Amino acid sequence: MDTVAAIQLLALPAGAVALAAVARRRGWPAPLLLVVAGLLVSFVPGVPVYALDPEIVLLVFLPPLLYSAALDSSYQRLRDVKRAIGLLSVGLVLFTTAVVGLVAHLLVPSLPLAAAFALGAIVAPPDAVAAVAVARRLGLPRRVITVLVGESLFNDATALTAYRVAIAAATGHGITLLGGVGEFLYAAAGGLVIGLAVAWAVSQVLARVRDALVENTIMLMIPFGSYLAAEVVHASGVISVVVVGLYVGNRMHRTGFGTRLLSDAVWRVTDFFLETVVFALIGLQLHAIVMGVLDDEDPWTLAGYALAVFGAAVLARVVWVLPGTFLPWALSRRVRARESRPPWAEATIISWAGMRGVVSLAAAFAIPEDFPGRNLLLFLTFAVVIGTLLLQGLSFPALIRRLRVSTEREAYADNLAEAGAQQAAARAGLERLEEVAQREGLAELYPDILDQLRGKSERRTLNAWERLGGGTGPEGEETPGAVYRRLRREMLSAEREVFVRLRDARRIDDEVLRRVMQELDFEEAILERP
Repeated sequence: MDTVAAIQLLALPAGAVALAAVARRRGWPAPLLLVVAGLLVSFVPGVPVYALDPEIVLLVFLPPLLYSAALDSSYQRLRDVKRAIGLLSVGLVLFTTAVVGLVAHLLVPSLPLAAAFALGAIVAPPDAVAAVAVARRLGLPRRVITVLVGESLFNDATALTAYRVAIAAATGHGITLLGGVGEFLYAAAGGLVIGLAVAWAVSQVLARVRDALVENTIMLMIPFGSYLAAEVVHASGVISVVVVGLYVGNRMHRTGFGTRLLSDAVWRVTDFFLETVVFALIGLQLHAIVMGVLDDEDPWTLAGYALAVFGAAVLARVVWVLPGTFLPWALSRRVRARESRPPWAEATIISWAGMRGVVSLAAAFAIPEDFPGRNLLLFLTFAVVIGTLLLQGLSFPALIRRLRVSTEREAYADNLAEAGAQQAAARAGLERLEEVAQREGLAELYPDILDQLRGKSERRTLNAWERLGGGTGPEGEETPGAVYRRLRREMLSAEREVFVRLRDARRIDDEVLRRVMQELDFEEAILERP
């Protein structure tokens, strides 16, 4: 690779990270800014064409992003909303495939019905990357986030299976409806079995390693290995990765504290980098796609096609989600006995959270070169992806404010539950302390140490209760816990200055500085509880 090619290759991630940094500092939605920037840059003369390789997206970007989202998800919360996730990740995907396919076929009669259904399958699933990035940023209620994340974790399996069936039918490989259902069931079951097998094997390995660096290196390889293992036997790599991520995430408490701290940092950096590059790549595809389709179609006709398909994709979700949310509760006595009436606001938010992303584009680019209407399908896919990202992404915050959706009650309940748990845990810790001190006769030998440990346990419990007031008392004054954290941070800052000054004076080595800095950083991390 020559120097110019290397610089061009580095320019994409470097520029994307710089834009994302600006967006984070100013509080702007980084995904939308990156997409818009990519759209504009794609028409700048001299900018190289960044062609989206579907194999790279599906093998390099998708597995770690899916795995990270699953690792950070709650299996218990997903199980609580399994009906909603099933209706969205299977029912809605198939419904959208049918609606978009029929609209596209009616608009362009020359487009074979199977090819139109392929388009429907391509644009049917909201993207895991887009859904998770937007949901986390907006601070939506936990149930809404769980539904959206659960949908985005599983819907790719349904969509990609429907896509393969439609492509096979359009290219004359002759597949029946029953055969398509069988392929879907095989892909789902195979992905589940392989995911469980990989999860069990990984848990056995991690239980024997006990080295934070090695454990996290293994976890970086898990999503790729799990995805490839399933795809080799034509099962669902998506489901395989999600199952492993949920399994490992549910058992992270069994790993060491170093593994958990390092894992959180590793996956936050990985998510940030991959999501940043992915959204920039989406925008950069515009020039190549538009140039490829303008030779065959009139621009105004293309705009009409794009608006119709985009509208069908958006409306199909609204038409499916609202009845799907309220009809089960209205028609089933068992559902009413278990659940309260679904809030209109949450249903409306879910119905508008249909941002498509890079997986749809990757599937479109994977269409065979000789496929009927390939350029048109690419253009329509791009129109739906960009339209949903910009229209729904930009209007989402305003919709949430208009609906007055708040997480304050949820946050208060969390803090209250944590305070009660901290008190129970502190009581258990103090009982163990007294038991060991009495058994080993430490009370008279080390009374100061025991007092320090008792005080630390008491402060932790008080901090949890004080968090209910946001760190202030009834008159707005600082609570003792808030004062303690503020003063201790000042002390840590002064201590760091001394260590750096001694290192600069060559009185301590850099290795010593790194070691003590890490200890101080760990203590400050505890003080900076979110």
